[in-house]
Amino acid sequence: MSFISETQLSGYRRRTNMFSADNIVNLNENFYRDKSRPMVFLSHKHDEQEILQGVVAFLKEEGVDVYVDWMDSSMPAYTNAKTAHSLKQKIKIADKFILVATPNAINSKWCNWELGLGDAAKYKEHIALLPINKTYETFGGAEYLAIYPYIDYEDGNSKDINGSYIQKGYYVKYRLDNGNEQLTPLKRWLKAK
Repeated sequence: MSFISETQLSGYRRRTNMFSADNIVNLNENFYRDKSRPMVFLSHKHDEQEILQGVVAFLKEEGVDVYVDWMDSSMPAYTNAKTAHSLKQKIKIADKFILVATPNAINSKWCNWELGLGDAAKYKEHIALLPINKTYETFGGAEYLAIYPYIDYEDGNSKDINGSYIQKGYYVKYRLDNGNEQLTPLKRWLKAK
């Protein structure tokens, strides 16, 4: 699994002038939002604000709306059973589910719970990991993550199984049973319903 670095995300964050609830779509406003823009439920560790800002900016540039639970005024102020029920519904409503897979998120009970819900509601065509790491190290002890598609950047120097160069850009990569990977351009994956 490859990783997107925090440094790469900071470039997206710098291009975004503000980060507020105005930039995030409330799924309760689903009737009023532009339905041509896919909705992504973003599972993340709440105390990783800078990373989250970079990811939201990155995804907005890809042409999607992003849902972040703690910016939703309809969510309870404190985590409780109602929070869990609301999150479950919002994951079902969203078109896509992306786990911002930082080491802290991987160790979070809530993020793992959300991933399980996303798995049940979206697996495999509509769920992906966005692995982010400071040092490009692997996530030891979380090998189960290998079953999920993940978002990765191709620099244009790699070849596919037919020997053709893979175009530069972000892709969702699926591991196939034969050991190869299927690549879908991120923009196409985000727009697929």
